[in-house]
Amino acid sequence: MLDKLAPQAPDALLALIKLHASDERTDKIDLGVGVYRTGQGDTPVFDAVKAAEAWLVEEQDSKAYLGPEGDLGFVHALMPYIFGADATMGGRIEGMQTPGGTGAVRLALSVLQRAGASRVYLGAPSWPNHAQILADIGLELAAFDHALPDGTANLDALLEVIRGAVAGDVVLLHGCCHNPTGIDYTSDQWVAIAAALADSPIFPVIDLAYHGLGHGMEEDAAGLRMVLAAVPEALIAYSCDKNFGVYRDRVGALYAMVAPGAELGAVCSNLNALARASWSMPPDHGGAVVRVILRDPALTARWLDELDTMRARMRAVRARLATAGSAGAVDLRPLGTQNGLFSILPLDKGQVERMRTEHAVYMAGSGRINVAGLHDGNIDRFIAALTEVTS
Repeated sequence: MLDKLAPQAPDALLALIKLHASDERTDKIDLGVGVYRTGQGDTPVFDAVKAAEAWLVEEQDSKAYLGPEGDLGFVHALMPYIFGADATMGGRIEGMQTPGGTGAVRLALSVLQRAGASRVYLGAPSWPNHAQILADIGLELAAFDHALPDGTANLDALLEVIRGAVAGDVVLLHGCCHNPTGIDYTSDQWVAIAAALADSPIFPVIDLAYHGLGHGMEEDAAGLRMVLAAVPEALIAYSCDKNFGVYRDRVGALYAMVAPGAELGAVCSNLNALARASWSMPPDHGGAVVRVILRDPALTARWLDELDTMRARMRAVRARLATAGSAGAVDLRPLGTQNGLFSILPLDKGQVERMRTEHAVYMAGSGRINVAGLHDGNIDRFIAALTEVTS
């Protein structure tokens, strides 16, 4: 039977990681892999995470199964940071732990398919795995343009989709720090989006994978909260992999908000059944670490300080690129107003290849760069390489 399987193309970013690892040039620059890096090029374990792990080693008394919903202490500890003071919206929101934000997105789309969804609108470009998940589940992907040529969000394209939607349609939005463009909706644009969603049958799914890496925990959740205040129901996929630096521990959560008076238990039972059939129950360690941090005020303060440092460094890199103005034919100024780890440079595949072969600069074939791969020791060389390749 296995002989009938056709070979599949390898994941382009994973292949890029291997290419970078085998490059023996000492001045190579990795702008491909989607993790935070310090000014020294490291991806460290947070001090708060280390302290929480030490506490677990001493105090955790069992590793018995928790069930398909995972660590609900972790799930509930996150909620005030995501949803604000009234974290449950009057008992309308409940969540469950998932294997990373990917598991949360997968579960959200699976339960919507079970509920009758048929088509998902997705701003393009988007995180490549969004499209892969939709294809695997069997939901139709309908793309609209997320970005304008000037490096800002195409609000009109999204509003046209929302206003023209029919029952069974879904729209998947990035909550902040858009991957791969770094182009977020402004506060005024979120107001318009929330108002349009309130008058539309379309179902909103919000993927909040980089909370705190844009402008701050409150600022990055503001758009999501506007939407939830305007619509009767929504699903929210959340990842702790980036803002806690626990990438390989796969720490995520999915939250469901139901209409006033609707049965939240029925939604949760379907989510639990789908999770049970997919991964049975999520890995516990990372979620337990986050729970310990958020229940200890001192550890919470330490984590937030570390997150502030990450965000400040990425904003400084963006400011430095924007100050350069341009590099050859590439206008770098929009990068200063964009957010998070990623931005896309207007390069063709040939130019991306030249950046790699001639200058040891590694980035995705789309021109997406991880700005955290740049620092004082390599940013000038990057700008010079970009100038040479695009002039």
